[in-house]
Amino acid sequence: MHWRSLRKSALLAIAGTAIALPGQTPVPASWVEARIDRLETFYRDLHENPELSFQEKRTADRLATELRTAGLEVTTGVGGHGVVGVLKNGTGPTVMFRADLDGLPIAETTGLPFASKIRAQAQGGQAIGVMHACGHDLHMTNLLGTAQWFSENKNAWRGTIVCIGQPAEERAGGAKAMLKDGLFERFPKPDFAFALHCEPMLAAGKVGYRSGPLMAAVDSVDITIYGRGGHGAAPHRTIDPIVIASQYVLALQTIVSREIDPIQSAVITVGSIQGGNKHNIIPNHCDLQLTVRSYDEGVRAHLKEAIVRKAKALAMAAGAPEPKVEFSEPTGALKNHKELTEKAAAAMREALGSDRVVEVDPQMIAEDFGQFGDAGVPICMFRLGTTEASRLQQLLAGNGPPGLHTAGFYPDFAPAIQAGIVATVEAARAVLARP
Repeated sequence: MHWRSLRKSALLAIAGTAIALPGQTPVPASWVEARIDRLETFYRDLHENPELSFQEKRTADRLATELRTAGLEVTTGVGGHGVVGVLKNGTGPTVMFRADLDGLPIAETTGLPFASKIRAQAQGGQAIGVMHACGHDLHMTNLLGTAQWFSENKNAWRGTIVCIGQPAEERAGGAKAMLKDGLFERFPKPDFAFALHCEPMLAAGKVGYRSGPLMAAVDSVDITIYGRGGHGAAPHRTIDPIVIASQYVLALQTIVSREIDPIQSAVITVGSIQGGNKHNIIPNHCDLQLTVRSYDEGVRAHLKEAIVRKAKALAMAAGAPEPKVEFSEPTGALKNHKELTEKAAAAMREALGSDRVVEVDPQMIAEDFGQFGDAGVPICMFRLGTTEASRLQQLLAGNGPPGLHTAGFYPDFAPAIQAGIVATVEAARAVLARP
């Protein structure tokens, strides 16, 4: 494993143009380099001990302790396991940084010496692995490093910093819960808010930005197809819900391909289909789970209507009872504030170099960070490269690097965290008051 071997050269590559002179405020790159071991210890602890959405108690306590040590005034239990840290430093704008706390129900296969071995219980009762397959452990480490820099360098800025540890991002419920619990009433309401998202297809040391729409709206759908169970040897005496469900999976594909304007973006993915438990028994029902993605609200409404319509039509054609279709975990599209994003990108380019700050395309993944924007706060989420450049080049010669939400994903910590903290600090300094 090359985890350590690439570290020194990666750090020097990023820090090479960022050397602080005696008596000056340390620039973030050299500052991170001096603290990389402590940050990595924190990161590894989070990576080894992930927790599922709405269950992030240990993670929240760990982050809260570190933020208090950094000098922030910390409140826990906001909207569930949410953490809020506040650092005031004179008169100026309020800037919020947000990181997410939760892991995913995936058994890790990275082979890292600090790989997660955590097991949990799924909703159905079966044992599942848990890992930080979306890089939230890196997000939290970036948040901590950013908070520490602002706490240690109060001579370089004026205003208020609010650091948010948000639960349940993967279930699209954490931002909503924190807002409902008075996030912007109990604590200083931010004038600007920043967050980052890992990107394994971007080289570590680089960041990606985009003004306007960046991530899609999402809806989760749970569907139960009902039938009439019986012996597998006598299918004519049954209504087979597995056959109906199979037809339904194929019918769903025509919604995007034949009902949605090809210029519009839309995705319907069947992530789970569960029916029966024995070779020769036709079950009474079959359950499906879908994720639905879109940008346009009219397209979103059409997708939801068509999902229900096709389920009912197939059940009626088979003489089956009406299916149950339930929509949940909704979140709207994430749209970056244009002026804020452009100002942040300019600051990042100055700190990292123009070759390390690149414009990226929107994606169909979803993020509930956009709900803070919907609440009236200008937001900017940028994408953080996580795959060391030479490793990325080698992987692209094959099937590419392991993606987010897969068992093999991991970031190359040192170059990723250094670029992340530098980018976050400089983006915020672009809008904070100067002494």
